[in-house]
Amino acid sequence: MPIANLPAIRACRPTWNKGRIVGQKRPLAPKHLWAIRVPLEIAQKIRELTLFDLAIDSKLRGCDLVKLKVADVYAARQVKHRASIVQSKTRKPVSFEITEGTRSAAATWLEDPMMIGSEHLWPGRFNDRLHISTRQYARLVR
Repeated sequence: MPIANLPAIRACRPTWNKGRIVGQKRPLAPKHLWAIRVPLEIAQKIRELTLFDLAIDSKLRGCDLVKLKVADVYAARQVKHRASIVQSKTRKPVSFEITEGTRSAAATWLEDPMMIGSEHLWPGRFNDRLHISTRQYARLVR
């Protein structure tokens, strides 16, 4: 007995990127940066402010940013003017300048009692003080 070939049944759902602009996003304008930075300063969210400022200064990927260690940006009881790390994706060293506002926010963050004895710049709450995950970073950025 022959078996009839039936056409494949497909759900009629729209494509996920229809009408959306895909690709690289435009950089933030200075007014957008200040629209984020000022409320963080007013609310005195030093950790988030430092994380945001370092992300802007370094232009690092989130996975590299959350893996920063205190020794990468802090030496001789002060925040460094320049820092250098090796990117995890390209395995190439990246050097970046830390601006004055970022240095003051980082110095305030490093004086926080939560940072005592921490190896990572963004310590997590669990797993013996490992760094925060990239998913947690994404939630903070959103």
